[in-house]
Amino acid sequence: MRCHCHLADEAATLAFGAQLARELIPGLTFYLEGDLGAGKTTLVRGMLRGLGYNGRVKSPTYTLTETYSLPAFELYHFDLYRMHDPREWMDAGFREVSDGHAVSLIEWPDKAAGWLPQPDVIIRLRVADEAREIECEAASARGAHYLETSCTLC
Repeated sequence: MRCHCHLADEAATLAFGAQLARELIPGLTFYLEGDLGAGKTTLVRGMLRGLGYNGRVKSPTYTLTETYSLPAFELYHFDLYRMHDPREWMDAGFREVSDGHAVSLIEWPDKAAGWLPQPDVIIRLRVADEAREIECEAASARGAHYLETSCTLC
């Protein structure tokens, strides 16, 4: 299952993130792919806003992870851009994120290839002038079910 959308501006990216948030359940893992400035953190901000989180949402580029405690689950937002060795994933203590009790959003998953939990959904963002193109691809049966119910605007 795949869906593809054209997102005209930042507001559209936030709205799409909020739409994706509606069907989130603990245990889902997302890989977020795209160049620097493609809108990955903006999409995460939209997801968090859709889940009712009103606090500050910042890129975890320097901290590797930001954790958000939500009523239904923990949401981990990882940015692995600065990782130099895939083993840093385990050295940083991230083994627990695949325990089925959290949602994990992982930017730059290729930096820890072979050490990460398998994705349920791969989200690719691409800059298109001032807009963004987004493609969501199911990578598991859970991911396919999730996209069937959450990707209705595409």
